[in-house]
This record gives sequence, C-alpha cells and structure tokens, in this order.
Amino acid sequence: MALKYYHAEPLANSLKSMVPLKEKGLAYESIYVDLHKFEQHSDWFTAINPEGQVPVLDHDGTIITHTTVINEYLEDAFPDANPADGPLRPRDPVGAARMRYWNKFVDEHVMNFVSMHGWHRLVGVIARNIDSGEFEKLMEHVPLPDQRKKWMTARSGFSETDLANATDKIVYALNKVEGQLGQTKWLAGDAYTLADINFYSHCGMMVERMFPDLEVAKNYPRLVDWRERVTARPAVAEALKSEDRTAPGLRTWSGDR
Repeated sequence: MALKYYHAEPLANSLKSMVPLKEKGLAYESIYVDLHKFEQHSDWFTAINPEGQVPVLDHDGTIITHTTVINEYLEDAFPDANPADGPLRPRDPVGAARMRYWNKFVDEHVMNFVSMHGWHRLVGVIARNIDSGEFEKLMEHVPLPDQRKKWMTARSGFSETDLANATDKIVYALNKVEGQLGQTKWLAGDAYTLADINFYSHCGMMVERMFPDLEVAKNYPRLVDWRERVTARPAVAEALKSEDRTAPGLRTWSGDR
C-alpha cells in the first residue's frame, strides 16, 4: 500500500502528522510543498486538496486532510504498526477519550493563537515583501476565505489587542499542561500519545523561542522535561531533520538560525 505525504517544513501541522508516520515506521513518499512560493494554492496542489492547505495524506489514492483526522486514520489503517512503547491512540475507551480531549484542547485553544503570532511575525514579513498587484493576484488563488483574510491581515498586521489575547490563551495552556504533567507522565496519562505529538508540534517544541518573556524554563519545569523526552524520541528526531526550504531569517521558531 502506497503512502504519499504532502508537507511543508517540519513544524506545526506538517510535523504533527509526520511524527506518527515515523513513529509507526511507515514507508511514505515525501513531497515538499513550498509555502513561500505559494505552491499550496497552485493548480496541481488544489487538484489534490481543494482547500489549498498542507499536510495531505494520500493512501492509495484516498486523500485524507486535517492533521487530527490524518493521525486517527493512521491508527485505524495501520493498527499493528506501533512504536515499541505502544499505540499512539490508547486502545481502552477512557484512554482514547483523554487523548481526544487534549487533541481538542490543542486544536481549539492553542493552535490558532500560536498561529496568530506566527502569521503576525513571520508570514507578515513574506506578505509585505510582495508588490501590491502581485499580492492581489495571489490572494485570488487562495481557496478558503478565512485563509485569504489571514494573509491580508498578516500583511497589515494583527491588532495589539488580538495579539495580547492570544498570548493570554497560550499562558493559560502552558499552565494547564504544567498542571497535568504534575499528575501524569504524558498529557493523556502514562502513555505517549497523539496528544503529546499535537501539543509538541504546535507549541511545546518552540515556546521558549516564541515567547522568551514567559521564562518557560523557570516557570514550567515539567513542560521542559516533557519536551526533552519528546525530542529525544528517535522518530521525532528523524522528523525534525526533514526538508526545510524556509528562508534562514524566518527560522526563528523552528531552529537556531
């Protein structure tokens, strides 16, 4: 059975579904989609995913989109392909429910607020460096109205009120995760799951570089220990080495450049 994985740099959503592929030892064809060249909005890519977003999993011609869906699909399609320390989705109903609770929390209360800061600080640089006429033409090819609006807002800059609210949401999430890790080894319990991969990909991996003023090492020691344990996993380390064509000056969050 052939797997193709369309992705950008190993960060956020692209990393979130790449890690399970690596953890489960699944062979796949890696297809890089260059977001800086707007390949996600090109005709060839929107023929695969009409929403014009990465990542996308192609399993023998069946197209799966949205990372939480992709990751659960991998658990269903390849139930016997698991890391040595167990499946990424608990097999018992309570464990699965806890994992899904944390996935829902990250998807709804973490990802969008981290993303806002990313769009403001990084995507805004890209958007402002494009001539007005060319930018308007590019926006005509963005399939989702909300994504088009985000591009336009990034070009002008998000409001300080919205950014402050996003930071407050992130602080709330950090406190919540720190508290949970005082009760359990991993987010959803004693086993490493898709929930850990989700939070790590969107926030936990890079929160110190994103928000140095929060003094993460000082204020969230359990989170730092958890992050180091996730980073030390061979599958995660392998995923983080994946192709990245991001301009060096824009790798503030994803690397040490």
